[in-house]
Amino acid sequence: LAEYTDSGIPVHFFCGNHDLWIFDYLPKETGVIIHREPLTISLEGKKFYLAHGDGLGPFDKKFKILKKIFTNSLAQWFFARLHPNITIRIGEKWSRSSRNSHGEITYEGADKEWLIIYARELIKEQQFDFLVFGHRHFPNDLKLNEESRFINLGDWITNFSYGVFDG
Repeated sequence: LAEYTDSGIPVHFFCGNHDLWIFDYLPKETGVIIHREPLTISLEGKKFYLAHGDGLGPFDKKFKILKKIFTNSLAQWFFARLHPNITIRIGEKWSRSSRNSHGEITYEGADKEWLIIYARELIKEQQFDFLVFGHRHFPNDLKLNEESRFINLGDWITNFSYGVFDG
């Protein structure tokens, strides 16, 4: 990442549900631009809505509560006072139980996928050519209407997928 940014190529990093505690180390060391909220931009005459995708819309209330706790500065201060051996064990246990409880990520269909529902609601208020997400880890390119496409980038571990905008 640092090689890209050092050569003048901007790299944007969208924090997701596993990146809540990315503070200043990553941008300082690599030069990436951190985004914690969705970003609306125009490129070559096309309007983009870019976001990781977690916690958007009226869905996933449990995650929204957890996010409030994890991003609370007092909770972070207390956690930072624990020995790293303890915090690493807590993190590994939490991650393992989260993976076990969610199982394999499967596509639920356009009428059940929260991000697609969210995107459809969003384009009722504002037109976007592309709404690009990554949270659900499955690649998807879905036409929402005549002007708008929902893109879910997938992942680089299982699907080896990514997106390229060529105009």
